[in-house]
Amino acid sequence: MKTIKNIAAVLVLSTVSFTSFAQSVTATGTTLDSAEAKIAAQAQQAGASYKITEANTNNVVHMTAELIK
Repeated sequence: MKTIKNIAAVLVLSTVSFTSFAQSVTATGTTLDSAEAKIAAQAQQAGASYKITEANTNNVVHMTAELIK
């Protein structure tokens, strides 16, 4: 049974295109808007959309996003 599950997992993973995985990007700024603008510029340069996955505000804003093609 375990072998069948492993074979099924390998078949599913082998059909997934490795180029479709999201790329992670980061940016910093003084406001949330400035950090998001930097993320948006990186996404536009890559020809992709983006999804913000993390934002942290201490003295500056640090934001992480995934680029989705």
